[in-house]
Order: sequence, then C-alpha cells, then structure tokens
Amino acid sequence: MIKKTTTILLITWYLLSANTTFAYTHADTLRGSNGRGRNWWDVKYYDLIVEFDTATKSISGQNTISLSVTKKPVDSMQIDLQEPMLMDSVELTIRTDDSEFRHLVNFKREGNAWWLLDRFSDWKQGETKNLVVYYHGKPRAAVNPPWDGGFTWTKDTAGSPWIAVSCQGLGASVWWPCKDAQWDEPDNGMNVAFKVPKGLKAVSNGKLLLVSENDDMQTYSWGIVNPINNYDVTFYIGDYVHWQDTLMGEKGPLNLNFWVLRYNEARAKKQFEVVKPMLHCFEYWMGPYPFYEDGYKLVDAPYLGMEHQGAVAYGNGYKMGYMGFDRSFTGLGMDFDYIIVHESGHEWFGNNVTARDMADNWIHEGITTYSESLFEECMAGKEKGQKFCRGEWLNIHNDKPIIGDYVVNEEGSNDMYDKGAAIMYMIRVMTNDDEKFRLMLRGLSKDNYHQTVTTQTIEGQISWHTGLNLTAFFNQYLRTTKIPQLEYTIKNDEMNYKFNNIVTDFTLPITVTADDATTAIIKPTAEWQHIPWAAKGDIKVTKDFLIKVKK
Repeated sequence: MIKKTTTILLITWYLLSANTTFAYTHADTLRGSNGRGRNWWDVKYYDLIVEFDTATKSISGQNTISLSVTKKPVDSMQIDLQEPMLMDSVELTIRTDDSEFRHLVNFKREGNAWWLLDRFSDWKQGETKNLVVYYHGKPRAAVNPPWDGGFTWTKDTAGSPWIAVSCQGLGASVWWPCKDAQWDEPDNGMNVAFKVPKGLKAVSNGKLLLVSENDDMQTYSWGIVNPINNYDVTFYIGDYVHWQDTLMGEKGPLNLNFWVLRYNEARAKKQFEVVKPMLHCFEYWMGPYPFYEDGYKLVDAPYLGMEHQGAVAYGNGYKMGYMGFDRSFTGLGMDFDYIIVHESGHEWFGNNVTARDMADNWIHEGITTYSESLFEECMAGKEKGQKFCRGEWLNIHNDKPIIGDYVVNEEGSNDMYDKGAAIMYMIRVMTNDDEKFRLMLRGLSKDNYHQTVTTQTIEGQISWHTGLNLTAFFNQYLRTTKIPQLEYTIKNDEMNYKFNNIVTDFTLPITVTADDATTAIIKPTAEWQHIPWAAKGDIKVTKDFLIKVKK
C-alpha cells in the first residue's frame, strides 16, 4: 500500500494512534491466527465468479476452494466472509469410482467467521477436496480508500459507472469467501470471472482468457497462474480503453498492459512511459519481475493506488510526486510519479515475498519504500538516491514499533514505510559494497520466490548475504521506538563518546569529522570510549544513520 501523505491531518492521526490502546477480541484472533479451523488444510486453487448489480450496489457469486488436507482434520472448518455479506450454501464435491455428486455442508456464523460443520475428521491427510461456497450481499463501502477500504461505487467524469475494491488489512473476505490469511496463498493460482453490464469492462489480475455475452451482461474471465495474496485479488470496472506493449526483461518478453478511462488515454500514454525504465531498474536491483506468466498491468483506479499483483491500481491524478507533493522534502520527489514506482515496487516485496503475519508487513513497505530511492538512483545517480531516501526519514514519528502484535491481524506503526527504508539504507552503508548489497536484494527475491516469510527469516538472510551481525540492529529499529543518541565530549585532545537509548550490544560504525578534515570511524556502545582528538570545535557526524547527536 502507499503511505498517507504528511499533512497536519496525518500528524494528528499519528498522535491519536500513538495514544490508543488496542483491546484485541476473539474475532481478531480468529482472523489473525492459524486456529483449529484452519491449520489442517492448505489452499491449492480458487475459482471465483462474481456478478455485479450496479443499481443495488450488491454482488452475488460463488467460490470453488480446492484444498489439500495437510494433517488430521477436526470436525469444523473456518471460512471467512465479513458482515454484511451472507453465505447461502456450501457444497462438497464427492467423487466415487464411477460418479460425482454434491453434498450440502451445514454451517454456522460467528461474526466474520463461518464454521463449516461436517465429518471432516473422516478426511485423510494428503487428500484433495473441492468446496463450492455460494454467497451474496452488499459489501462494505470504502470510507477512505485504500486505507479504510471496501467497495468504491462511483462514476467517472463522463458519468459512466466506475467500481473497484481496496482491502489490504481489511481483508479479501470483505467481498468474497476465502481463507483470509496472508500465509496461505493458493499455490496454483486462481481464476476469476466478473459479470458486469454491457458497455463496461472488468479488469483483473492475470491474463484475459475470455469475454462472453449473455443478454444485457458480459463476463470477463481472467486466469492467474502464480500464487497470489488474497488482498491482491481485485477488479476494476469502468469504461476502459486498453493498449499493450512488451518489455524485453531478464527472463525474456514481459507482457505490459495498460487500462485507463477513455478520456485519460492521451495523458496516460505519456505518464506511463516511466514503466519500462522503472522495471529495468527494479530488475537490476531486485531480480527478474516475479510474475512473467501473468504479465504486468497498470490500471486507472478511483482511489490513490494499491499493489494488486500484476494489476497495479493507479490514481495519482497524472501528477509527479505523491499527489503533486514531494514526500522527501528534497525536490527529488518530483522527479517521478510516486504511485507508479511505489506500487510497482511491491511486485517484488509484498506480492512475491509476502509476510506471513501482518505484524511483519515492514517487509512489504520498508523494502518497497527503499526501492523508490533505488529508482531515483537509476535516474540521477547514487548521491541523489541517497538524498531522496534520507529526506523521507523526516516522516518518521516513532509512535510505536514497526513490528506489530502477532496473530491478531494487526500491523505495527506506519513508520514501517520510512523507518523500514532507513533500515535498508543503513544496511547498505554498513555493507560498504554496493554489489554485495544488490546481490542481497536479489537473493531475498530469489530465495523467497512466491513464498510467505517471517521477519526472522528475512533478518537471517540479510545477515548471511551481507556478512554482518545485525541482531541488535534489527532489535533496535524494528522492535523499539528508541533512536540511538551519540553523546560525546572533547577535552584535553581526547574525544569521549557513547550511545544512549540503545538495546543490548547495539553499535554502528559512525564516521566523524572536524573542520580541519580530521576524520575517524568510531563504534559507540553503551559504555564510554575515547580516542585521541586534537581538532577543535564541534564534530560533524555522517548523515547515513538514523541517530541523534548530543555534545
């Protein structure tokens, strides 16, 4: 997702959130944990069909869930479908040697969780089963998409219907029944089909397989080959025009598709020229685009943006920067369209490499925010890329740790964006070898290709690739709000220094200089240290670390 822009309203929001104590509920645990109704089965494939009634702002549909039994089941299964959506019926496909029939499954509701009740304990480990869930309702309307998401039912400036969904954090179960958990993506991808009124087009993830007509409706069927996060599954319905192109990428030809509202075509073709150099840049730094089989799309959306896998939502008003604003406060943020770059960066981190628990979503947002500075570097050189990244550190608020609470479907602080980017920046500085750092980023993409991961996995892989012991570093910046303070004194040709406000064993290689060009690299700890220092006056401390300085 993208971060809210830095405004007075945002600062107020941060202050309010910093003083909020969350009381988690049983519903939070059901949604965020791998409980007894979830931990014995694995999703292999979804086949989702949805019909849209634009007059009543309602939908109806069915989702076929193909699953594998991974261990001895219990007597119930949890399927997620949020209020006010309603589950109509559930059918289990039963096959015998010479026939196939549908068995109706009983169910009951517990808030946003639905418990299927059947003799699942008769199922055997290793078996594959198919359930068809029929449902309908008026899905939750988005309040402030994409942050406070749901369905957006609106009209474009020409008066045509324009409909889309945004549901990261809120969850895919706001509009379709599924196992709504980041750690369980459909291993074999999914098919989606959207039935919409004639005259409108329905764009989704993957490749367009078929457009069929029936009376005054037409159905757009899309096939997704790769695993996909539930919140990435999406649609865009409107009066779209389409063109395509091809990128000669690291793995060969990559199919590029662009879907924009009819009256945006001319300016979109100009604004979207950035896509090819951006993808080349990201492939250089982070490895091959992760979804060659499904292609890359950029789609006009009725909200700011989202990283929908292979179908990136674009709503930045064809402006440079973040809605015409420079989040880095350096002037460099106006060099590119923030939404195109940030949301596309998520194809590598967020969509390809996915945090198992929302608490670890800094893996998505921090590395992706750092990718913005990599693109600036590709365009204008390393110095400007670094300057851009450091500028975004001004958005850090340290309201709470950027790792959230586990198994309750809760993210940490919004600092996961800019503080997460600072973490990647500082690791690059400490690595002191740009090629090793680049191979580390590519290694993260390759080693975790189409996988869900934990923070501990990413920490270990970064440490292995860089050869650095980063345990205390990660504990400091991921798990506390403490900003290290370098305290120093200069007296009698000696500099004394230490770190305040740090976790156990924390240190950084800090470069300090004097006006006469005297330079030293110090490694402060919690204990006072000293070095000879004949230079007079205050020292200058490298800007490359997120620290404070006190004389």
